[in-house]
Amino acid sequence: QVQVAESGGGSVQAGGSLRLSCIVSGLDLNEYAMCWFRQGPGKEREEVACVDWSGQLKSFADDVKGRFTLSKDIFKNTLDLQMKVVKPEDTAMYYCAADPQYDLELGLGGQGGPRYWGQGTQVTVSS
Repeated sequence: QVQVAESGGGSVQAGGSLRLSCIVSGLDLNEYAMCWFRQGPGKEREEVACVDWSGQLKSFADDVKGRFTLSKDIFKNTLDLQMKVVKPEDTAMYYCAADPQYDLELGLGGQGGPRYWGQGTQVTVSS
């Protein structure tokens, strides 16, 4: 049985840092691309940062580039999102997801979306 579990969310002041962790069981992450998504209040869910199966190719949404980094550990089966210089607009529920496929136009999982999702972890940034 596949399980995806996020942790590390919480409340932080603007300009601070937070590290989110995603641990996956039941999958060989050597075979999966993974992403962090977020959904803020009243907003659509968006892709924040992704890494390919090898852990080498990474992509970031424009508004987090230079502030967020990704670390994939295939031995621990984890994907960490390091958030720095956070802003109030980073406030959202953050989700981790995995899929064998990453489509350059449609994103993780292609048209059907990612196969595996976590339950999310809330990040709240105060000004």
